[in-house]
Amino acid sequence: MRRSPALAALLLLIAAGAGGTAATPVPAPGVVTAHVETGDLAGRAIGEVAIYKNIPFAAPPVGPLRWRPPQPAAPWSGVRDAAEYGPACPQKINADGRPNGGGYYGPTSEDCLSLNIFAPLHTRRAPVMVWIYGGGNTAGANSLPSTDGRGFARDGVIVVEVGYRIGALGFFAHPALTRAARSDEPLGSYGIMDQVAALKWVRRNIAAFGGDPANVTIFGESAGGADVLTLMVTPRARGLFQKAAVESGGGWSSMDSLVKAEDTGVATAVAADATLDQLRALPVDALVKAQVQAGPILDGRLLTQSATRAFTRGEAARAPLLIGFNSYEASLLGAASPDLSTIPPQLRSVFTGSSPEDRIRSDAIMTDAMMGAPARWIAARMSARPRSWLYYFSYVRVVRRGRLPGANHASEIPYVFDTQGLVPNYSAEITGEDRAMAAMVHSCWVAFAKAGVPNCAGAPAWPAYTQATDQLMEFGLSTGARSHLRKAQLDALEAWRIDR
Repeated sequence: MRRSPALAALLLLIAAGAGGTAATPVPAPGVVTAHVETGDLAGRAIGEVAIYKNIPFAAPPVGPLRWRPPQPAAPWSGVRDAAEYGPACPQKINADGRPNGGGYYGPTSEDCLSLNIFAPLHTRRAPVMVWIYGGGNTAGANSLPSTDGRGFARDGVIVVEVGYRIGALGFFAHPALTRAARSDEPLGSYGIMDQVAALKWVRRNIAAFGGDPANVTIFGESAGGADVLTLMVTPRARGLFQKAAVESGGGWSSMDSLVKAEDTGVATAVAADATLDQLRALPVDALVKAQVQAGPILDGRLLTQSATRAFTRGEAARAPLLIGFNSYEASLLGAASPDLSTIPPQLRSVFTGSSPEDRIRSDAIMTDAMMGAPARWIAARMSARPRSWLYYFSYVRVVRRGRLPGANHASEIPYVFDTQGLVPNYSAEITGEDRAMAAMVHSCWVAFAKAGVPNCAGAPAWPAYTQATDQLMEFGLSTGARSHLRKAQLDALEAWRIDR
């Protein structure tokens, strides 16, 4: 991390302000520096980890740049302080301060295209992991305590956390936008465009933090995991990453056509004959309030086919893939329970043995249908190009055992990041057993980032997935490889899906 003259001057001032004088400039404890394409940065060090926050990777998508592909960030003069997180992209925030569905409760702004970097101090050509947060593409942030990247940086891996547009500002189409766009300009999936722009920024700039631009792993959870699958089939993202990891990201998905998305945009915003100026003058709060389910859009320019279709055709990026799901993904449903009478008879029959109680049986169907069967199907599609590894996370921390039917959706995140001690109202509950599980799970992701194979410390070997052996790694009270886990159920769901 090179120090520019401007940075040296800043550090001298900080040192002087701390008291005393020095014959030569002495950096203040905790200040770290880097130079990127748009200017100088002053981050902070915690132990042997350098942290830089709120680094713009694109221009603020406001005014005439709302619903446009991300544009280059403007250079700044002097030194940009990178000590504090920036705001998240606009989303619904609970008035009582509780985290929303994406785990966020802080400030929001349309000026949100920034990233955070956690890097080992004094490193060179370190592997890089780029995190894409979940939240249904309508909520979430790159600044949550559970996804703090210090654990990875401590173990020699740089983590980059990306902010991207969500909701009606990130996934939106309207006839006025289509009319105004150039013939080759992508439309609709602005959040995916932001992720691609961030990956390009990483390729150009990560060496300034000691990273290797030729060893990049993209990883995400829930909608972030689904976005990882989308990036794997996005032509403009090819060559920007070498490996991928998907946590509870499904794999069976459809995308709205541009025409259908335009109809939704008209219903969400204003009439079809609205002008571009009228659209871009809409208040942010009104767009957030009117939010409908968001997701990538088939515009024929950025996205030409869904992830499901591309994986079916063997047209996804040939990147080693780590993918899996949790044992109680149905926690996403909250108190809602699907009507089992609507479930096809061939599915009801194979799930009957789960429990005589309809609620638990329906939870199993939803867990397997939403996440389990699609993850196994994707792993099979990628098992030979080049390899894939499938996991099943069933671990429930000690104090919650007996109170939960399994591992909730997203509960693996503090184990992957090894951040149990950083999550409010959580750290006091963890035990030595919980910490040991986190250390082991975290080591799998570290090894995958470094060498493309999840060799886990203190655990049995994790076999690569093949349809013949149908093996996965279960992270639970007893961790190890399992063969044909829930085979009848997952096979039935796959057959049902293919027959539709």
